[in-house]
Amino acid sequence: MAVTIQWFPGHMAKAIRQFEENLSLVDIVFEVIDARIPLTSQNPEIRRISAQKPHLYIMTKRDLADPKLTNQWLNYFAEHHQPAIAIDAKTKFGINNVISVISPILREKLQREQDKGMKKRPIRAISVGVPNVGKSTVLNRLVNRRAAQVGNRPGVTKGQQWLKSDDKLELLDTPGILWPKFSSQEVADKLALTGAIKESVFASDDVALFGLGRLRLLNPNGLKERYHLTDADFDLSDVDLLLEITKKVGMRDDYERGSNRIIQDFRSGKIGRFTLDDPEMVEDDAQTNN
Repeated sequence: MAVTIQWFPGHMAKAIRQFEENLSLVDIVFEVIDARIPLTSQNPEIRRISAQKPHLYIMTKRDLADPKLTNQWLNYFAEHHQPAIAIDAKTKFGINNVISVISPILREKLQREQDKGMKKRPIRAISVGVPNVGKSTVLNRLVNRRAAQVGNRPGVTKGQQWLKSDDKLELLDTPGILWPKFSSQEVADKLALTGAIKESVFASDDVALFGLGRLRLLNPNGLKERYHLTDADFDLSDVDLLLEITKKVGMRDDYERGSNRIIQDFRSGKIGRFTLDDPEMVEDDAQTNN
């Protein structure tokens, strides 16, 4: 099936160029990824451009993700020698671990600078991630002030800005960046469902149907409780289930409004915590391809 969702406006192409140009100014890349889609929210363009630069994955929205799978992803990253932490930026959970995680990664480099007589300086990092992943909220927590513009929609941060966290860390903020072409419809649907893609770009019913299909398997009880569904309702097709939920939430046959309600309930955690990417599936794919 052809990928029907694509979103790569001009400011994202510019942001990728600026990211590449500024890479030489920093010691490490903070790639902020969504704990609900830790693999899908990794930008392949960022990996390609910054392959030779130390990298830290910061998994946001931990409070919305399946805690068991979050721990499995942290183990996956550790097994692949890739530094990663999982945080909840709203409550500051895990934020204080950032410095302790990156210090050993850069210890040798900073020590070499001191051995050459260079003055001790803050660690410089560039922060990058897909739109609406919570990147600006993370940065504001790190610098303990509302310096980066935030908003619960993709595309809020338009430019780049340096932020300073006391004398230990300097951060270069960047706009949310996607990539020119998604590899599959599933990637596009996951990004749309979790809020990384502008709503006007996709059909809400298609994305809601994708989400319902996944939650039937991942969290059926969450679906039942949120929309007062019966076991008989679960015998319906995804399309008929969408129509049934639309009726149950008082929207009659307005399935578009029903779809938008379902998507917002997904994003806010009202249907429960879920993770759409499974590290075991990554391993299975790797073995299949070898």
